[in-house]
Amino acid sequence: MKGVLIDWGGVLTTSLSDAIKGWIIGERIDPVHYREVMTELIMGAYQLGAVDGNPVHALERGELPIADFERDLAARLRTLDGLPPSPDGLLERMFAGFHPVPAMYDMLRTARAAGVRTCLLSNSWADHYDRSGWEECFDAVVISGEVGMRKPEERIFRYAVETLGLEPPECVFIDDILPNVEAARAVGIVGLHHVEPEQTLAEVRARFGF
Repeated sequence: MKGVLIDWGGVLTTSLSDAIKGWIIGERIDPVHYREVMTELIMGAYQLGAVDGNPVHALERGELPIADFERDLAARLRTLDGLPPSPDGLLERMFAGFHPVPAMYDMLRTARAAGVRTCLLSNSWADHYDRSGWEECFDAVVISGEVGMRKPEERIFRYAVETLGLEPPECVFIDDILPNVEAARAVGIVGLHHVEPEQTLAEVRARFGF
């Protein structure tokens, strides 16, 4: 094994559910309605055989302006007062509760020190990334909205691997969304489904020996 491809939100950060929970409480979003809306959007975007045309697809590939997506999403949601939330800066507010997981970043630094090549491979919902310290952790950064491709499309995995100068079987891919992991496996990459840091770190240690 010579390479690590790794997701950002929910893997290098605290969980998406925790971040969203804080935003829902803070902005008094109707939680039941939110789950219904997002289940339809996300399942439509990531389920096997998903038909293109979902606004999530266009957002993640950088084809849909962020402000347009925010207006669309705000119109679908409602607060406990029955009104839509403000669309301006909606995604930034939703993801403000993401916090880095130091142990995962330490793993990447250790990997690079051992000669392993590393690549961030993330589907972007606006540029909400904290990029501080990235130069220490990544040999390459592949963000969907910047390259016009998204997970779980085969081409983005091949692009990321080629960017590292490696072959798919030489790489491990870590993601918290199972369809993305399965798509990576389909092109020959070793896929690890991230559930919690301790488990993922143990699997990485077992495969790389550091």
